[in-house]
Amino acid sequence: MAPALVALALLGAWEAVVRLGWVDELLLAAPTQVGQALWEDRALLAADLGVTAMEVLLGLALATVLGLALAALMHVAAPLRRALGPLVIGSQAVPVPVIAPLLVLLLGFGLGPKLLLVALVCFFPVTINTLDGLADVDPEQRKLMRSLGAGRWRTLRLLEAPAALPAAFTGVRVAAAVAVIGAVFAEWAGASEGLGHLLLVATPALETPRAFAAVALLCALAVSLYAALTLLERRVLPWAHRSRARSLA
Repeated sequence: MAPALVALALLGAWEAVVRLGWVDELLLAAPTQVGQALWEDRALLAADLGVTAMEVLLGLALATVLGLALAALMHVAAPLRRALGPLVIGSQAVPVPVIAPLLVLLLGFGLGPKLLLVALVCFFPVTINTLDGLADVDPEQRKLMRSLGAGRWRTLRLLEAPAALPAAFTGVRVAAAVAVIGAVFAEWAGASEGLGHLLLVATPALETPRAFAAVALLCALAVSLYAALTLLERRVLPWAHRSRARSLA
């Protein structure tokens, strides 16, 4: 109830500011106007939402697979970790708005550059969180595995990978929350559909309610993905959720 009450208070204040004329409606649409646009433009918004959601889901899946694989390789091979660690960190210094047009010029206006940009945004939290989770395994448990004759890869498969799953899920959840940013920048660089393209068209046309409706759907998409991954983690790793709940209590 607390988040709902805070959201209602903010929406009420937003509505009052616009209705009292403190801000021009062409610059800031009232929440009721945004809601009206969501209903009246539902067909257009639903189609663009489907396109953006597909880009986000596929890009997030690509980043998850690559991030988990690279984290495992960097954990097992120390030279590889020293060689690739700075590159992984440096990948987040690449300005997405700058590289997006270059990828579009290189790969065209299809799905490819959009997936790469979403994956670039999502790659870092998945890799770093998983790498930290693999490194945080109890050393005594590693000694036990060695005493039982387990090799490096067997220890990774039976001990370290399961223990790192909560951290990996955290990384994927964080990536899901920011994945829509990569999709929007990719669509701004070159697209004929999607919520990012809709924003690019609606804003200069002063279709402010429609633009804010697109932003609301982008926020809803990010929150829904985060919530879905949280529920999946609770189903797959109930023990980790209970342990986290006890530590917070």
